[in-house]
This record gives sequence, structure tokens and C-alpha cells, in this order.
Amino acid sequence: MVKILICGAGGFIGGHLASKFIGENNIKVVCADIKPIEYWFQNFENSENHSLDLKDYKNALKITEGVDYIFNFACNMGGMGFIENNKAECMLSVLVNTNLLRAAIKNNCKKFFFSSSACVYNSSKQDKTFVKGLREEDAYPADPEDGYGWEKLFSERMCRHFSEDFGLETRVVRYHNIYGPIGTFDGGREKAPAALCRKIILAKKNKKKIIDVWGDGEQTRSFLYIDDCIKGTMDVFESNNQEVFNIGSEEQVSINEMIKIIEDIAEYKVEKNYQLEKPKGVRGRSSDNSYVSKKIGWKPNFTLKEGLEKTYSWIEQQILSGSNIEKFCKGNIEKND
Repeated sequence: MVKILICGAGGFIGGHLASKFIGENNIKVVCADIKPIEYWFQNFENSENHSLDLKDYKNALKITEGVDYIFNFACNMGGMGFIENNKAECMLSVLVNTNLLRAAIKNNCKKFFFSSSACVYNSSKQDKTFVKGLREEDAYPADPEDGYGWEKLFSERMCRHFSEDFGLETRVVRYHNIYGPIGTFDGGREKAPAALCRKIILAKKNKKKIIDVWGDGEQTRSFLYIDDCIKGTMDVFESNNQEVFNIGSEEQVSINEMIKIIEDIAEYKVEKNYQLEKPKGVRGRSSDNSYVSKKIGWKPNFTLKEGLEKTYSWIEQQILSGSNIEKFCKGNIEKND
């Protein structure tokens, strides 16, 4: 029996990974998240579930007892609005990763996975729209997103040195804007695909023609559907390679272009009220997957439109039915998601 610990299991990516493992033969799943269990995005009956704060080393030490593999998704994060306005809170997540790495050594865990972010990349390479895809080496010289990006980059280095100094097998990926169903779509921490789907759904429902758009809509990103994220996560985890890899899409679009895709899905056109004073992040960002494709053999399967169709449908169902709104919106406002 293999024992797997998923930290941040009450959140978006952690919840999807937990649902993949639960029910598999010879696997015991332990789920941990700081949020009360009733606010977890997915509820799991066939796992051992804990609501606790992993910034406390005693909690990390206890939860990792007898664990073979650790997946760490636990961090204080959200969309660009949250990241830019809560830099100190985001950096405190370094305590979670530090405690889990120390506990992994103490309890002789076999392998440790850390979820990093494209926010670690040098900002000078992201000051124009439709930039070249970022390669793993572009994180240095270091000039990451202030706060959240620095925490992620520092935690990457900790994983590397725990591997070198203590022999702990570590795996690290840099996620590029993961989106999909069963995640937050309101409340301040939602990311652009979910936020724009929500805005267009509500505009259509209320017969309104204008939606607010942060920035001028020309900023560009690439977005990766959650199923591709989970596949990439497991491909890297199960490999013999301890380097850092991008897990993202190379399909770079502007926010305006993504709005057009969602309009087509909704069969409803809107006008855009550009809010230039709102947080916008870097001007352009996309993933270069050549290295992970060469070393691991992973590549995405879903186009942005295919993923947005599934995401739009799920959010629309939540809004129109009124079910679980508190879980996916209000509950998400709690600190340390």
C-alpha cells in the first residue's frame, strides 16, 4: 500500500489530483488543506482528510508520518489582483514548503513534488505582448513577480538543495495559468478564464451588454486546461528527471481574443469597459514546452477553446442553479487557500 499526501487538496489543482488517486488500488490518500473541509472544492469520502495549517512545523511533521509521496500545492495565491495586493501573505507560503521538506527528511519520505509558477520568470522577458515562449532557463538572472514569484523561486531552490544535501527525490514544475471546472470563479482569487466566463454568463443572464476588463485587453497569456495539467504533473513526477519543467500551453492569446472565444461559446456579444487602473501583471507571457517535450514526452491535448467550453458550461451551471456558490466564491476569500 502506497501512502500519498496531497497538501492543498481543498484547492483547485490539488483537488483534481486527489480525485484521480482516490479509488485506485493499493493507494491510500491523505488530503490536507487549511480551509475548513466544507469549503474544499471537492469533498472526498474515501480519503483521510485534515483541515490544518502547514505553516506550523508540528502539523507538517504529524501529517507526513508514514507517507511515501508528498504533493505540495498548498500556498496563498489567487488571480493577479490578489497576488499584487497581498505580497507578504503570498511569501509566507515559504513556511509551508520549508516545513514539508524538513518533515519529509525526518519521516523518510521517498519523493516530494512542488508546484511552482510561471511567475518566477524574469520580468524583462515579459514586457511586450506576444512574446516568445519562456524557457526554463529564463528564470535567471532572477527578477520574478514580486512577492508570490520570489516565494516560488526560493522554494524551487530549497527543493534542489534538499535533494543535493539529503538525497530527497524532488520534482518541480512551473504551471502556466491553469484553469477549468471545479475551481473558484468569484470572490477575488479567480483567474482570468473563470472571471471572464462569469462576467459574460451574468451579462447574458441579466441582458447587459458591458463587462469590466482589467487593463486594455491586449496583455497576452497562455492558459492550460486542468486535465492537461494533471497529466503533465504525473508525467514529471513519475520520470527520473529532477530538473524544473514548464507545464503550460504554447497557445498565446490576448485577453481580448479570449473574450471573443467566450462570446462565441456563449453566443452573446459584449462591450468592454477597460479598467486601466486595475492590476495587469506582465505584458505578455507564454510557455515554451520544447524541453519538457524532449525530456518527458508531455504535451497538452486540449485547445483553449475546448477547455473554455467545458469551463464555461460548469460555471454557468453553478450560477444558474445557485448551488455551491459559497464554496466556490465566498469560501475562497479565506486566507491561505
